[in-house]
Amino acid sequence: MNTNQTLGFIGLGVMGEPMCRHLVAKSGSPVVIFDLMPEPVGRLAAIGATPARSAAEVARSADIIFVSLPSGKHLQAICEGPDGLIANVGPGRTVVDLGTSPLKLSKELAAKFGAGDVAYADAPVARTRQAAEQGTLAVTVGAADPVFARLEPLLRCFASEVTHCGEVGSGQVVKILNNMVVVGTVTALCEAAAIAQSTGMDTRFLFDAFSKGSADSFALRNHGLKSVAPREFPRRVFSTEYMLKDISYALAMAQDADIAANGALRSEELLKLAVEKGFGAEYWPVILTVIDGSADKVPPSKN
Repeated sequence: MNTNQTLGFIGLGVMGEPMCRHLVAKSGSPVVIFDLMPEPVGRLAAIGATPARSAAEVARSADIIFVSLPSGKHLQAICEGPDGLIANVGPGRTVVDLGTSPLKLSKELAAKFGAGDVAYADAPVARTRQAAEQGTLAVTVGAADPVFARLEPLLRCFASEVTHCGEVGSGQVVKILNNMVVVGTVTALCEAAAIAQSTGMDTRFLFDAFSKGSADSFALRNHGLKSVAPREFPRRVFSTEYMLKDISYALAMAQDADIAANGALRSEELLKLAVEKGFGAEYWPVILTVIDGSADKVPPSKN
């Protein structure tokens, strides 16, 4: 790992803060950080990170800048404009998007940064907040081969699985379609749970039986058994609004390819209904409450 470089990290939210913490602890490089919230900045400064006054200051200070923001809209806003990354990062640097962003935006930003001799990579992270804390995230990377070679040791500071998917944008394709498939699977699990409940069968018993047969899956063992069966949909986990955003990115790709992604459209409908009923901040398997009708009876969590 090259320690003769300065790293930057912008966006210290639920996932960004633990990822940055691992970089500070393991990379051997100085890390310059920025976030609008002072609390995570203070916690990371206490272990050796250097706070910056703006994203532009990070861009001017760091050789490799990691960005972890909630959506493509947020990413575009921080990249463009006179105070944005594009205007302030120098040639020979690298910008890495750790969030989930639209494919078109990833390619557009790569071209804009490339015009200034700045490398760009999309490296959206997957798995849970707990995985971020433990440093066991999964990352799918879209980048040119030399860029990936520079980034891989750093990504492995907070990820146990790092997959080079191809050129810029390919990491987003894999991440977005992964989420599309997971939502479709969990939708089926929620429908099965509602039907089983109507017959008097316990959902946990049903899912345990599924786990012994051909319906077994990661989604069953994690989203199903840990969230759907106990009906636990906490906040500050991957929210309904976030998953709705990701599904919209998948549907945009489907529309561009003139493909009728009917399963994803059904998932989008359920996620939208959950948001409309006030469950936008809850963990997204809360779509169960839309499917079984309980969303109209149980108020959203206040926690």
